[in-house]
Amino acid sequence: MPVSTDLSELRRARREAEGRLHRLSALGEQWHAEHGRVRRKLAEMREFLDLAPKARDTLEELSTALFGRILDEVEANLTHAIREILGQDRVVVTEREVKNNRLQIHFLIRNQGREDEIEDIMSGQGGSVCNILSVGLRLIALSQLPEVSHRPFLVLDEQDCWLKPGLIPKFMKLIQEIATRLELQLLVISHHPLDLFAGSADRIFELTPDREAGAVVKQVK
Repeated sequence: MPVSTDLSELRRARREAEGRLHRLSALGEQWHAEHGRVRRKLAEMREFLDLAPKARDTLEELSTALFGRILDEVEANLTHAIREILGQDRVVVTEREVKNNRLQIHFLIRNQGREDEIEDIMSGQGGSVCNILSVGLRLIALSQLPEVSHRPFLVLDEQDCWLKPGLIPKFMKLIQEIATRLELQLLVISHHPLDLFAGSADRIFELTPDREAGAVVKQVK
């Protein structure tokens, strides 16, 4: 009788051991598969990290080249504006450099034939150059926006403040031609005499101070 009991216990212990072995084997296979999946994922991530700098550099080169072509056209248009309005042989150029993974642009003015002489656009011609360039850049920027979410309308508030009165008709004629070509509507606010705008503005309104009303609006054209 004791021998039979010992055999039964041994068989039961063996079955339990075999059951645990099967469970551990299944668990081992599961973890082995998971380990393989993680290793493959890690290898993919390492390949991506190795590729990311190259992709970033390539995108920077493409964006710089694309934006460079746009800037070439911007330079030509702004140079035309400077020459037409100021009547001087000057060239608008840009210096381009990448800092902190971003393209930075600096606008410069050079005199034709004296390229070593660089003029500050903020103070050139008493601020006239800055007036012309800022208007040109606004028109270019507005023309590139999608019409679905942006109205083709631009307000120029005293953008002629640094221009000599004699230059106002040329200034207005040029931006009127650009606005017409780009199908943009402009509202120009100025303190210059109204007759300077007669040849280029479709409508002219005069605002005069009034003690009671604050201001009186009169259409003169």
